[in-house]
Amino acid sequence: MSAAAQGSPAAGDEPLVTVARDGGVVRLTLNRPGQFNALSEGLMRALQAELERVAADPQARVVVLAAAGKAFCAGHDLREMRAQPSHDYYRTLFAQCARMMVTIQQLPQPVIARVHGIATAAGCQLVAMCDLAVASADAKFAVSGVNLGLFCSTPAVALSRNLSRKAAFEMLVTGEFIDAQAAAARGLVNRVVAPDALDAEVGRLAASICAKPAVAIAAGKGLFYRQLEMGIDAAYQLAGQTMACNMMDEAALEGVQAFIEKRPPDWR
Repeated sequence: MSAAAQGSPAAGDEPLVTVARDGGVVRLTLNRPGQFNALSEGLMRALQAELERVAADPQARVVVLAAAGKAFCAGHDLREMRAQPSHDYYRTLFAQCARMMVTIQQLPQPVIARVHGIATAAGCQLVAMCDLAVASADAKFAVSGVNLGLFCSTPAVALSRNLSRKAAFEMLVTGEFIDAQAAAARGLVNRVVAPDALDAEVGRLAASICAKPAVAIAAGKGLFYRQLEMGIDAAYQLAGQTMACNMMDEAALEGVQAFIEKRPPDWR
């Protein structure tokens, strides 16, 4: 796997986000391990820039969002936030964060969160905003702002779209941690594996996606999120239009013909 350091510098010459590629899989790694990868303004800018690069890259098929050090992400950088206590600053900060979160969902490529250690507050939100998530068995999750007197309102947007209402609200009002198995049972993550099997499981999931036609995956991801916000009639109308367009694509025509002829599809 080749690697390239990009993004704004962290401590010394270390980048805030590192980038590695393995075929069509792009791995973006949060790189503030000493701060448990807290989402500083600089880290969010660096991740936003890398996400935008991936969105424009036709060779990128899957994004893996990982983290350096002992934790996935401990949420926002509270020291940085407390240093500039003004309403305008906080509005700008949370708008920056929301833009980054929505960008993940709007990428044409599926994004897999590779989660280890803790994912708290906006870090838990980050997991919820990824399309898929694979967690180490020792991972823990919480939206713990309420313990500091700050209800995790922006993480609530992501949590309420992944978990049942009662499960999401319980996390939000108690601030309590849940373990990886509970996160899987509640719909926050897809798979839970032993810590030493985390990379292999992420790799298997990414490979399965890469084996499918990119055009179908991109169209399907876009449709999946748009229809969720619609009424059922509008959702079916949009889904039908999407399938009709998808069916006319060469990849789908080849796939259906291969099925009829009882042979593997040739998606070169």
